[in-house]
Amino acid sequence: MTKIKILLLALSCMVGTVRTMAQELPNIIIIYADDLGYGDLSCYNAESAYKTPRLDKMAKEGIMFTDAHSPSTICSPSRYGLLSGQQIYRSTGGGGPAFEGPGGPSFLRPGTLTIAQMLQKKGYRTGVFGKWHVGLSWFDKDNKRLGGGFENSLLIDYEKSTPLIDGPNARGFDESFITPNCPTTDPLYVYIENGMVPVAASERHKSDNLPNLGGKWRWDNDEGWMAPGYNFMEADLLFYEKTQNFIKEHRKKTPDVPFFTILSTQIAHAPVLPAPEFNGLTNAGPRGDFVYELDVIVGRVLDLVEELGIDDNTLIMFSSDNGAEIVHVDWMREDYGHDASGGWRGMKRDAWEGGHRVPFIARWPGKIPKGLVSEQMTNITDVFATVASVVGYQLNEEDATDSFDMLPAMLGMQKDGEPIRPHLLTQSFRGEFQIRQGNWKYLDHRGSGGNQYEKGFMKKYALPETAGDAPGQLYNLSEDPGETTNLYYANEEKRKELQELLKHLKLSGRSAPKNRQPIGIEKLKGLGGQTKK
Repeated sequence: MTKIKILLLALSCMVGTVRTMAQELPNIIIIYADDLGYGDLSCYNAESAYKTPRLDKMAKEGIMFTDAHSPSTICSPSRYGLLSGQQIYRSTGGGGPAFEGPGGPSFLRPGTLTIAQMLQKKGYRTGVFGKWHVGLSWFDKDNKRLGGGFENSLLIDYEKSTPLIDGPNARGFDESFITPNCPTTDPLYVYIENGMVPVAASERHKSDNLPNLGGKWRWDNDEGWMAPGYNFMEADLLFYEKTQNFIKEHRKKTPDVPFFTILSTQIAHAPVLPAPEFNGLTNAGPRGDFVYELDVIVGRVLDLVEELGIDDNTLIMFSSDNGAEIVHVDWMREDYGHDASGGWRGMKRDAWEGGHRVPFIARWPGKIPKGLVSEQMTNITDVFATVASVVGYQLNEEDATDSFDMLPAMLGMQKDGEPIRPHLLTQSFRGEFQIRQGNWKYLDHRGSGGNQYEKGFMKKYALPETAGDAPGQLYNLSEDPGETTNLYYANEEKRKELQELLKHLKLSGRSAPKNRQPIGIEKLKGLGGQTKK
C-alpha cells in the first residue's frame, strides 16, 4: 500500500471517529424566560393562581433547583452572564444598563468566549432566536457609532451597520433571528436575521395601537420607531416558529451533527401582551394567560424533540433572567392572590432574594434522574461550565470565570450537603454586589440596590432597617429567609469575612475554580438516570 493510500485511510478513520463522537454528543436547548419570578410556576408555588402543566411535567421528568439565581437583577447583564459564564463586572468593571434604542456596543467583548463559540468548537450547529439585549453596534451615515436612546433610531444607516459586527453571528451563532432589545418594550422595534435587518424601522409606533388588557397591562410599552409589519402580539410564537424551523431543517440536512439553540422569550416582561389564542385561558388575568403561553411554548419544544425521535439525546434547560417586575408582583398579589416572588423579599432590580432567585429546570431523559429537587446553590452563569462538562470541553482559565460545573448535581451524583459552590455572586440594578457563602448573605450597599421603597405603592412593601446607619447588609437565610434582620453590626466577624472574600473575588478576576475538569460524554455513557427514591 502506498504512503498516500495509508494517509487517506488514516484521515478517513479520523473523520469517521469525529462524526461518531459528534453523533453521541447531545443536542442542547436553553429556554430563557424574561422577568419570570420564583413563584410564577406552579411547580415552585403550590398556591399559584394558575397552572403551568408542561413546565411542571418537565420538572418531574428531570431536576428543579430551588436555590438558583440570575447573575443580575435586570435583563442585559444577566444575558451576558448566560452567554459568557461571567458576571457583568468582568466586562464593564461595574454594572451594566438594560439597553434601549440602538444601545451598545455589545457587553460581549472581542476575545470573550461565548457558550456558542465553545460548542462550535465541539462540532455543534448553533442558533439563537428571540430577545438578544446584550448590546449591538449601530452606525450613522458618517460611520459614527450611535449611542442608546430612542431618538438615535432614525439616524441608523442600515447599509453601514450590517452585517452587525457584534451580533449573534459574530459571537458564535450560525443562525439567528433576534430583536435588539425587549421586543415589546424598547425601540428599536426591528427583526434582525443573521446580522441583517430585512425591514428597517421607518414607522412611528403608538402604544394606543395595542390592546390595554384590564386597563393597565400595557404598561411599559414605549413609543418609538418600528419596522412596518412588526408584530407585538405574537412575538414569542414567532420566536418559537424560528426555533422549530432551525431544529427541523438541521435534523433534515445534517442529522449526524448535534445542535445548540437558545429560545429567548419576552414572556413575562411588560407589557403583558399574550397572543390572542391565549386570552382568558386562566383565571389569573392577562399575566396568568401570558405565563400560560410560555408554558405552552415550552410544551411545544418538548413535543418537537419527541416527534423528531431525539428526546433521549437532548438536554433542555429552562430559567429566567431575573425576578418579576414590581407592578406585576403588586397587581398579581392584589388582584389574584398570586405571589410572583414566591415568598421572597424583593422584586426585579432588587438585591434581595426576590430580585434574583429564579426557577431553573433541566431535563435529559436517561441521564438526569426523574423527580430530582436540588438545594444546591447555583447561578445561571453555571450553565456554561455545565455544558462544557457535558461535551468534554476543557475550559481555559480566562474563560467563563464565574461558572461552576453543576452536572454532578444534575446527574444526582452530588448530595445537597456537599455544595459545589463555596460562594455565589450576584449584582443588582445599580451594579452593586451581593455574595452568598452557605446560608450567609452579604450586600455591599444600603437598601434594595434597585427599587425605591419610599414612594407610591412600594411603601407597603418597605421594611424597617434594623441596623440603623449600616452601609451594608448581612443576613442569615437559614434563620431569616425574608431578609428582615440586618446583622451587619451584630456579627462583625462574619461580615468582615464576606467583605474580604468579595474583595478577593472581584480583584482576582474570577470566582470559579481553576483547572476545571469536564466529565465528558464517554463517562456519561455508563450513566442512566433513575427516578429518585
